[in-house]
Amino acid sequence: MADSKETREFDIIVYGATGYTGRLVAEYLTTHYGNRDNAPKWAMAGRNQAKLEDVRTLIGAPDDTPLVVADADSREAMEAMAKRTKVVLTTVGPYQLYGDELVAACARVGTDYADLCGEPAWMADKIEELHDIAKESGARITFSSGFDSIPFDLGVMMTQKAAKERWGKPSNRIKGRVRAMAGTFSGGTAASLTATMKAAAKNPSIFKTLANPFALTGDFEGPSQPSGMVPTYESGLGKWAAPFVMAPINTKNVHRTNYLLGHPYGEDFKYDEMMLTSPGDAGKQMAEAAVAMMKNPFGAKPPKPGEGPTAEERENGFYDVVFVAHGPGDETLNFGVKGKYDPGYGSTSRMLAETGIALLSSDAEGGVGTPGAFLGEALVDRLQEHAEISFTLEN
Repeated sequence: MADSKETREFDIIVYGATGYTGRLVAEYLTTHYGNRDNAPKWAMAGRNQAKLEDVRTLIGAPDDTPLVVADADSREAMEAMAKRTKVVLTTVGPYQLYGDELVAACARVGTDYADLCGEPAWMADKIEELHDIAKESGARITFSSGFDSIPFDLGVMMTQKAAKERWGKPSNRIKGRVRAMAGTFSGGTAASLTATMKAAAKNPSIFKTLANPFALTGDFEGPSQPSGMVPTYESGLGKWAAPFVMAPINTKNVHRTNYLLGHPYGEDFKYDEMMLTSPGDAGKQMAEAAVAMMKNPFGAKPPKPGEGPTAEERENGFYDVVFVAHGPGDETLNFGVKGKYDPGYGSTSRMLAETGIALLSSDAEGGVGTPGAFLGEALVDRLQEHAEISFTLEN
C-alpha cells in the first residue's frame, strides 16, 4: 500500500525537463504558477544535472527550483523519484522504449502520472499489467494528456453533455472533424509511430491492436465503427473529409473514457475523426491525396525528438475541431473545441501541465485511465481558464 501523499516533498515532478517538450512544460509552470499563492511545489527531473541546471536558467526558473537526477532505465531510481512527489509528468518517449519503469513505479507507490503517449499497443499492455495495481495504490495513470487526446476526449464528453441537455439522451453517433490546424506534430509523436511500426514488424499481433477501436476497453467490444479512412463529403459542413493521422489513438481513448465511466455515451456509441479539406473537386482531390499520405504522415524528414518550432511558430499555431452529434430524426448539434498555440508543442505542454495540477485535487479512484475519466469537466474548466482552449456549443 502506498504512503500518504500529503507528506511528500513535491506536488509535481516534470520528468524529461531537458527535452524540448519537457522544457516547455517546466517553462509554463514557472511563468504561470511561479508567483501565485498556493502554487504547486514542483521540481525538474532528467538524467543529467548540468543540462537540468542549463534549462533552469534558460526558462528563468528560480535558482532554488529543485532538480532531480534519475535514469529512466533504473527501477530503483524511478521508484525513489516517484515516492518524492504526488504527481509525475513525463515527456520521455517513445514510452514503449523508455517508459516502463516509471509508469510501473508510479502505479506501485500511488503516485499520479500523466504523459503524452500515443502508443496504443503499449498502453493496452500497461492497462493489463498495471490497472489493478494502480487501483490498489490509488495511483491515477493518465495516458495521452496532450493533443492526443485531450481536445477529442473532452470534446466528445462536452458534446454529449450538450446532447443530453437538448435531447434528454446521449448521441449514439458523433463525428469529430478537424476544421483547421496550423502547427506541427511533435518529434516525439513521429518517434512513437516509428517505434510502434518496428515493434509491429516483430510482433504482428500489434497490428490487430492498432486496428481495433476497442483495444483499450478490456472485454467490451462495441458496434462496428466508421473507418475514417475513406474520403467523404460532409454535406452538413460543406467540405470533404480526409483521414486524420491522430484518429487511431484518439478514438481509442474516447471509447476507453466511455467504458470507464460506465458507458454514459451508450454501449452502441459510434465515433470517428477526420480532417476537413475544402468543397468541390479540389477538396476531393486533397482528401484522396491524404489517404496516400497516411502511409508516411510525417514526410521524408520527420521531426526528431528534441527538435521543435520557434517561439513565434508556437505562438502563431492553432487548431479548430468541431464535433457533430446526431440526434432524433435529422437533428444535429455542433460543438467546437478551439486552441491557441501549435498543437504538437505549445498547446500540448499547457495541457500536460494543467492535467498535473488538476490531478492534485482529483478524488477519482486509481487505475489506468484517461483525462476524461479521471478529471472530466474539472480539466475543461482549467484549460479554458489557463490554457486558452475553448469548449463551445455552436448551434
